[in-house]
Amino acid sequence: MGARAPKETVICDVRGAEADVATVDALARLQLTAKRLGCRMWLRNGSAELLQLVAFMGLADVLPEER
Repeated sequence: MGARAPKETVICDVRGAEADVATVDALARLQLTAKRLGCRMWLRNGSAELLQLVAFMGLADVLPEER
């Protein structure tokens, strides 16, 4: 069976979220759940520190910023 394109897009506003490992872990788990439900999640309003931590952890492709 081939890969299906996501049906829905979820925008996760992370303004004010702590830039720590627990936050990135929670976001990654949300993305996994969204993917299982056929959705794609994008981050909005992430602080530079949070986005840098996401990239440092190798999850920039998994937790992309909203386009």
